[in-house]
Amino acid sequence: MSTTQAILKQLGIHAVNPGGSTGSEWWSSQSGTPLLTSINPSTGKIISEINPCISYDYIHITNESVDTFNSWRTVPAPKRGELVRLIGQALREKKDDLGTLVSMEVGKIKAEGDGEVQEMIDMADFAVGQSRMLYGTTMQSERPAHRMSEQWHPLGPVGVITAFNFPVAVWAWNAFLAAIAGDTVIWKPSPKAPLCAIAIQHICNRAMQQLGYRGVFSLFITDQSSLAETMVQDPRLPLISFTGSVAVGRRIASTVGSRLGRTLLELSGNNAIILDETADLELALRAILFGAVGTAGQRCTTTRRLLVHESRYEEVTARLVNAYRHIRIGDPLEPGVLMGPLIDQNAVAAYRAAIEDIKQEGGEILYGGQVLNRPGHFVEPTIVRANNHWPVVQRETFAPILYVMTFRTIDEAIRLQNDVPQGLSSALFTTRLRNSEQFLSAAGSDCGIANINIGTSGAEIGGAFGGEKDTGGGREAGSDAWKAYMRRQTNTVNWGTDLPLAQGITFG
Repeated sequence: MSTTQAILKQLGIHAVNPGGSTGSEWWSSQSGTPLLTSINPSTGKIISEINPCISYDYIHITNESVDTFNSWRTVPAPKRGELVRLIGQALREKKDDLGTLVSMEVGKIKAEGDGEVQEMIDMADFAVGQSRMLYGTTMQSERPAHRMSEQWHPLGPVGVITAFNFPVAVWAWNAFLAAIAGDTVIWKPSPKAPLCAIAIQHICNRAMQQLGYRGVFSLFITDQSSLAETMVQDPRLPLISFTGSVAVGRRIASTVGSRLGRTLLELSGNNAIILDETADLELALRAILFGAVGTAGQRCTTTRRLLVHESRYEEVTARLVNAYRHIRIGDPLEPGVLMGPLIDQNAVAAYRAAIEDIKQEGGEILYGGQVLNRPGHFVEPTIVRANNHWPVVQRETFAPILYVMTFRTIDEAIRLQNDVPQGLSSALFTTRLRNSEQFLSAAGSDCGIANINIGTSGAEIGGAFGGEKDTGGGREAGSDAWKAYMRRQTNTVNWGTDLPLAQGITFG
């Protein structure tokens, strides 16, 4: 048995896998529905196949999730945290195998695959602690002998729709917080990364069985947009968390909003790093390299634009081009490889189209711009001298293309950074206090994440993650993001013998 086969077996992956589960059993369509294939983007070869869910499976999964919610919400929150703790422990034990599977299925280098699993572990630890800190507040009543407070209650079954580029971590951001909040979770992963979801569901199932639960975490794998639409339209799911494109996010927001449900949207980014004339280039160049090349440019926090003070342009671009020449591209599981493949041929086509648009706009390609002639979906990381207003720069191309521009003043740099539809992550490299404070002020970066002397990519789970404008406005992971998965209730208790009304109103 090969090492790959051994890892798949350890994670519960078979030649053909059922695509649905609520805890104690697995099932999927047996009606001749075409199999879903998981493709290794480094080789173009099939890793495994999945029997996807159909409408009947969705009904079964959702019914059980709704039924489980009615009992799960009454379990004390610290006890709910115990289930998440068991899952976190299992993730620790399976970290190496899971990290390899992430690399194998979506093309991240092994260090990034392992890092994504570590992010899940960190998120589990965070959620377990949060399960004892679902705090409410007290307020002062204007009426004598009255006490006012607010508390947080479980919201309901939550639908989580994730993208291929973070096939497990983003689910954990949502699922672990939702679970300790008292919600059940239905996960629809990207059909481009189904095996990662199946492996995680096996871990969840064992933890649920150990504690006598089912239906807290459920899996629903499909590549049919109509079934995803059914999930989004379902009034029994008060919250839909979606990670993906702006176009799809807008449709989901409209659909869920029409039934007065909630959405948590994590959409595109068009993130910029600003280098002012005082920037420490040793720090900055490392951040740019990881931000622009990591995950082959397929992160929502990828550094896509580099704004360099005009006095430093020649030095910065020369050093970047030299660094790009030494980037080893190849099988992400091989030691020393820094950039793996794009996810599929459609992603390669989008890269090609962006390069053609760049040429038509008159952009100067400083490095790269080629699709590599080898098995898999490999392209060259690319550096382009560009203008911020070009349509190709204004949109997010999910590929390793870095647009470089110059500026004269910090005001101009911030204006350029903000002058795109997206508002996820941003960074300024400076040793000048006034510039850093201006960047972080209300008149500075308009993004949900603003960093000083740190790149745009690689956020810690302790802070709330998300962005503004076309990025969707959602917040996941740390800080008070747990509140998105709960409903707020204001309570007033009259412990006196009179019934005074607020605002001094008398009646009768």
